[in-house]
Amino acid sequence: MGAYILRRLLLMIPTLVGIMAISFLVVQFAPGGPVEQVIAQLQGQDTGDRLSGGGDVLGQGGGEESRYRGAQGLDPEFIKKLEQQFGFDKPPLTRFLDMMWNYIRFDFGESFFRNTSVIGLIGEKLPVSISLGFWILVVSYLISIPLGIRKAVKDGSTFDVWTSGIIVVGYAVPSFLFGILLIVLFAGGSFFDWFPLRGLVSDNFSELSWWEKILDYFWHLTLPLIALSLSAFATTTLLTKNSFIDEIKKQYVVTARAKGLNERQVLYGHVFRNAMLIVIAGFPGAFISAFFTGSLLIENIFSLDGLGRLSYLAVVNRDYPIVFGTLYIFSLIGLVVALISDLIYTWIDPRIDFERRDV
Repeated sequence: MGAYILRRLLLMIPTLVGIMAISFLVVQFAPGGPVEQVIAQLQGQDTGDRLSGGGDVLGQGGGEESRYRGAQGLDPEFIKKLEQQFGFDKPPLTRFLDMMWNYIRFDFGESFFRNTSVIGLIGEKLPVSISLGFWILVVSYLISIPLGIRKAVKDGSTFDVWTSGIIVVGYAVPSFLFGILLIVLFAGGSFFDWFPLRGLVSDNFSELSWWEKILDYFWHLTLPLIALSLSAFATTTLLTKNSFIDEIKKQYVVTARAKGLNERQVLYGHVFRNAMLIVIAGFPGAFISAFFTGSLLIENIFSLDGLGRLSYLAVVNRDYPIVFGTLYIFSLIGLVVALISDLIYTWIDPRIDFERRDV
């Protein structure tokens, strides 16, 4: 197992470098850039309606034939200072190597436009994403696992058919679309005004008693959690059901029944541990996914200032330190979590041996 872990850790290096290299290359051809953002602001233009063309570099030279759209008439020395400020006075390869060297040391620099360190911004936005991710996971697992077991036991029954229909519809509806529907219905849209539309807590949160703070916190979380729980709820339910059905058909279950054990003893004394293997082993991945990948649109719809909204605004504003810093952190966490998931497999079921197969 030690050799397998070492191989996986070494494999993370080229994987991480590849992810960052491809993303860095794509950015070079993406319209706009931080220099053009500043130029557009100086010219009084709408930075959201800028340019057509490729990347930060659109032409050759400065001054009369500016490298940046909208820079005609600006002092070439001023443009050079902007390039130095944002690091674009260096060749792309040099910038990429410098970035990776800093990231290896977990030095993510400062935001271009917020005058704050990237790590500080992530730490500031993290509580919102943790709140969403943690409660999504709790709600989805508490509902999905019992429901999946019930569907496996009642496979083919009316209960199974109807709940499957509901689950499929819920999974097919995008969470952001359902979130908009909830706002229209319950957040002062066209019908009821029962829930707040923005923020994780109320403005007077600090003045509330401890139990009022708890109620206020969950009051703000209700609609985002309902919207986000749909896809996670559907996936975990069907995964649990299929896993239990596979186990119920095995010979050891027939043997247990032949010994006179009732269905509850067979189900929870023998089937449960084996059937839950794939669900439990996938928990780390679901945990990280709920924190970092599932809430971008929901955070924007409900004006929750979390990591998803931070990443979105960074992309829109071409704040590259935040874009690449969060990408590096999330990619590294994803690779580590994938390894942890494999190790959990072996811990739950010692029969699994990754040493006997290639990575």
